[in-house]
Amino acid sequence: MNIKILGSGCSNCAKLEKVVREAVADLGVVVEIEKVQDVAKIMSYGVMSTPALVIDEVVKLVGKVPNRARAVEILKQALPQ
Repeated sequence: MNIKILGSGCSNCAKLEKVVREAVADLGVVVEIEKVQDVAKIMSYGVMSTPALVIDEVVKLVGKVPNRARAVEILKQALPQ
């Protein structure tokens, strides 16, 4: 699983990264987490508001920071069955 945090480095982007890392730890899965701050790359996902969460090249969340439980739920849904 590849996870990307899209954002300019704002405080909400940092919060999203923290929540996602906590959710990954809760699930005990091995993932690659990448921060994407390049505006052109962010826009290539069709994202106009940050932070955004991309899992395996699919945009899952835009413009929000979920709570830890919601982040776990999003990651569980993205796990291969």
